[in-house]
Amino acid sequence: MLRSDYLSNLNEKQQEAVVSLDGPLLIVAGAGSGKTKVLTSRIAHIIKSHKAFSNQILAVTFTNKAAKEMQIRVSKLLRKEVTGLPWLGTFHSISAKILRKHAEAVGLKSNFTIIDQDDQIRLIKNICKSENIDIKKISPKYILAIIDKWKNKGFYPEDVILKKRETLEKNFLNIYKIYQQKLIDLNSTDFSDLILHTLKIFKNYNDILSIYSKKFKYILVDEYQDTNFVQNEWLKCLSSINKNLCCVGDDDQSIYSWRGAEIKNFLDFDKVYKNAKVIRLEENYRSTQNILSVASGLISNNQNRVGKTLKTNSEDGELVSLNCFRNGKEEAVALSDEVEKNLKNKFSLNNIAILVRAIFQTREFEERFLKIGLPYRIIGGIKFYERAEIKDCIAYLRVVYQDRDDLAFERVINNPKRSVGESTMKQIHECSKKNSLSLVRSAKKLLEENQIKPKAKIGLNFFLNFLQKWKEDLVIKKIDHVKLLQIILDESGYSALLKNKKDIDNENKIENIKELLSAMKEFDNLESFLEHVSLATSIDQDWDGQKINLMTMHASKGLEFDVVFLPGWEEGLFPHQKSIEEKGDKGLEEERRLAYVGITRAKKKAFISFSMNRFYQGDWIDSMASRFVEELPTDLVEKNTFYDDQENQDSDFDFNQDFESQETKRSPGWIRYQKRLK
Repeated sequence: MLRSDYLSNLNEKQQEAVVSLDGPLLIVAGAGSGKTKVLTSRIAHIIKSHKAFSNQILAVTFTNKAAKEMQIRVSKLLRKEVTGLPWLGTFHSISAKILRKHAEAVGLKSNFTIIDQDDQIRLIKNICKSENIDIKKISPKYILAIIDKWKNKGFYPEDVILKKRETLEKNFLNIYKIYQQKLIDLNSTDFSDLILHTLKIFKNYNDILSIYSKKFKYILVDEYQDTNFVQNEWLKCLSSINKNLCCVGDDDQSIYSWRGAEIKNFLDFDKVYKNAKVIRLEENYRSTQNILSVASGLISNNQNRVGKTLKTNSEDGELVSLNCFRNGKEEAVALSDEVEKNLKNKFSLNNIAILVRAIFQTREFEERFLKIGLPYRIIGGIKFYERAEIKDCIAYLRVVYQDRDDLAFERVINNPKRSVGESTMKQIHECSKKNSLSLVRSAKKLLEENQIKPKAKIGLNFFLNFLQKWKEDLVIKKIDHVKLLQIILDESGYSALLKNKKDIDNENKIENIKELLSAMKEFDNLESFLEHVSLATSIDQDWDGQKINLMTMHASKGLEFDVVFLPGWEEGLFPHQKSIEEKGDKGLEEERRLAYVGITRAKKKAFISFSMNRFYQGDWIDSMASRFVEELPTDLVEKNTFYDDQENQDSDFDFNQDFESQETKRSPGWIRYQKRLK
């Protein structure tokens, strides 16, 4: 075996993966097993051993960040022996490079433009308008998602075969045909076209394919488990002559099927590529053995996997903590107190993370952290009370509570669309300034004087009449503030907008609004709730320094933390009901892989928890522990509660004491909160 600096720092299996250069190779790289190190060392080895020049190596990543990191690492290993890797990049950037040279083969010119999502949506809107398709019911974004799904499967419009029941997709297919022709007419592509067009060239022009498949003596692919159909076909084409295709990834971390990723590519690698070698990297350099064993025990319940057993040379570490709580609020209180009392003294807040299945789950933790002054950040998302749909709901409530709230009025007057455009709003503002009136009163005055254009007049009348009705509901009928918001959302058309419009983001928005309704239930009246929101959105916004991390498990992939909390392990929430309903066993296995990803983010300590009750849409819902809880290795899991001060714990779960009694324990955060009140 060739010895070099870059090899001496690798374990035996990593070395084998680096020096095994001939033929197809699948590297099954477990979480924290050093896959990037192996990939970069392999590139360095190819160049150092004179197997290929740097411009004969194709290295593919999924993100520009990963490509940049790989470039830097290779440069360090080679110590300036190579100036760069011209064919290191993402699937899209490399495809664009190839497509520029052969654009005419797909009806484009070499100076084609690549349009972004905003341009795509604008183009789809124009097509829908010309085809008399109502974008209020079907969002352009949703149509684009369907088109993108077809492109990920390698389908041009003429390749799409619809089933009888897919009536809605028939309209989409017609839009796809027009959309694709428009792109050609504009000499443009979207991001998906970059790979699709390149693949079409490879399959239709053997001479062009031959140039590149001969050129690339070695092909390396990162995160192979995330490839879709068209990306995999692209790789097959380019590796067809030299056969030296090396794919690195972890099937147990395949969690992006909703983006088109097909785990089948990974599982069938040794069937598709003859004489393929499979090397497993099972030594983990991130987590303690107990964390790894718990994750391995859980994922072993999946049937569709290559299989591996993670191990580490580090200590066994603490047992994984499994906690049961009566409700979500107790879960948030307990978690924050654990951070305050124990973890904060041992670990940086930056190295502590809370990983949730759905983004609406962050609300209770945010509320608690704001209350006790614990700094936090949302990774890959927006803070709860800053989300657009939440701000919309609160604006409706504010203008009902106080019709002189001009900012709230401006936000909701045309949301949903009521034909109250910029010119009408300009009229209302001018009237307001001239007569020293609120925007609501100015709008009423202009209507009375018949100064509003007919179309806008209908929408403005609609809103103002309902605004008066909602005020009466609140003041005269004494309708509960939670019920009032539900009425407002229904009668304003906001609920219908979210429920009836096919949009990929709307489900999350609906979940967030349901969570808002739950939050409102905790307050006696509308006034106290609005005051709470004002304080929550203004408090501690200038936090500097260390912050605890909140994010979804999807957003956590590729990250690591000393301590990880995994709350909300309840049936229906995790595994998510929708995933199981839509995909059956495949969906369940992907949810289990997501749990595996969550657990393996932890380096030192992992806390898993679930609640027996959830406050959901203003009502208490009984919940059941996730089936994943039962699948955890019992000998490696410590079943307890954060507040159990007894030396001898029962083997079964203990419910926490009353919430009020916990506050008497006087955590540092609670003390800070009391001082702030004074």
